[in-house]
Parts: sequence; C-alpha cells; structure tokens
Amino acid sequence: MHIELSKDKRYYSIGEVAKAFDVNASLIRFWDNEFDILKPKKNAKGNRMFTPEDITNLQLIYHLVKERGFTLEGAKTHLKEGQKKTLDKFDIIRKLETIRTQLTNIKNEI
Repeated sequence: MHIELSKDKRYYSIGEVAKAFDVNASLIRFWDNEFDILKPKKNAKGNRMFTPEDITNLQLIYHLVKERGFTLEGAKTHLKEGQKKTLDKFDIIRKLETIRTQLTNIKNEI
C-alpha cells in the first residue's frame, strides 16, 4: 500500500491520515485505542495529530489487518512477538511496491 502524504509536515490530522489510507476516521481512532504501538499527540481540543512514525506504524497495522487478513488479536501478538522481523519484511514489501509503481509509470510513458 503506497500512501500519498507530504513529507515536510511534522504532524498529520486524522482526516488526512484517513484519506491517505482510504478508510474512515473512526477506524483510525479504533486502531489508536487497540494498538499500543500508536501514540498520536492530542491537542487541547482532543484532536489526534499523527507523527511520521505513527504513519509508518499505521501502514504496518493496515498491512497486517487489511492486506494479510489478520484479526486484531493476531496482529497485536504478531507485533509483540516479532517486531523486528515484521518491520523488515514490511519495509521490503513497501520498497518493492514503490519500484513496481515506478516501473509501470515508465512502461506507460513508452
């Protein structure tokens, strides 16, 4: 899953994150409550502001739950048990997906 967020921002609102992942904001709030790995900052009004590290963790959770079909409990235990291996595999998959989109763009230009 390749998401489009500007790289120059320090914090992203929940609406921006939900739009980038193409899910409802309620799902992002639910995952925030369920997974300890997510720690968004909250401003005085209580709005969640996600850091780039939170976005990376959300990508990992999205990959496990939506793409690989893990249950929430399964994703939690998978993250706790093999955090390093999961992150390594996820980084490889993400890099391969960006290479794939670049190659399809080059193919379409020809």
